[in-house]
Amino acid sequence: MTGKDSLFLVLLMALWGFNFSVIKLGVNNIEPLLLTALRFTLAVLPLIFFIRRPNVPWRYLMAYGLTFGVGVWGLTTLSVGAGLSSGLASLLLDMSVLSSLLVGRYVLKEALTPEKLFGSLLALLGLGIIIWYQGGTVTPLGLILVLAASVFWSINGVIVKRSGTQSVFAFNIWGMAFAPVPLLLLALVSYGPTSVSESLAQVNGSVLFSAAFQAYPTTLLGYWFWNKMIVKYSISTVAPMNLLVPVFALIGGLLFHGEQLAMPQVVAAVVILLGVAVSEVRFPKGRLAKL
Repeated sequence: MTGKDSLFLVLLMALWGFNFSVIKLGVNNIEPLLLTALRFTLAVLPLIFFIRRPNVPWRYLMAYGLTFGVGVWGLTTLSVGAGLSSGLASLLLDMSVLSSLLVGRYVLKEALTPEKLFGSLLALLGLGIIIWYQGGTVTPLGLILVLAASVFWSINGVIVKRSGTQSVFAFNIWGMAFAPVPLLLLALVSYGPTSVSESLAQVNGSVLFSAAFQAYPTTLLGYWFWNKMIVKYSISTVAPMNLLVPVFALIGGLLFHGEQLAMPQVVAAVVILLGVAVSEVRFPKGRLAKL
């Protein structure tokens, strides 16, 4: 990876990390699924009328919209709304690097190295610590939702790769067009029509700022560049950069929401990040067996 691409990816990880604090600002004022639906509506309209559809089968666009809009961000936003802190939501979403191992092994037929197995065990140990010590920043429902979102993140990368698209920005726009309606329908089922209408009537400046921040710099700019890197490099090369997102998310949670982590959760965070980092390191042949 070039130095320029690495630098822009670090800046993108900072943007994505602080985005979790912006999500929390929004869910404090509106139902989570409605916030996510508004985010993707703003991201798609009116740009889709000026961007030509990419030359890929419709099934890839539909699958991308559902896995990215509903699977990743619908569930992640729900996890924050269910009581998970913005910092920990970001950290646990990084488990996607580990779920990518399974997707790579059984879908892309990639080899599973000892380093990746060892790193996976470390990360699972950290997850176990978080589950065992459930403070005010962790709820069982929030934990389940964000871990499910991490699996969809892995699947999402495979969809982009398999589509073979060279028009990354157009693919992003047209794919996201399939996210708002399912999110709205899910909101109606989850909250009921009355609650949805009341929530929409209470949209304020904080909600609009949260949705716009997620729609434009985070989604349009951020995922255009991210998917461009996915197409340009291998998934395993780009994925480790996600390790920086929780660092910025935890800083953002502390600065903007006064979130605090208890010591067991700090230890768990370090163990998870160490595990994911180890899974991406290539030791000299036979070195890991000697550790």
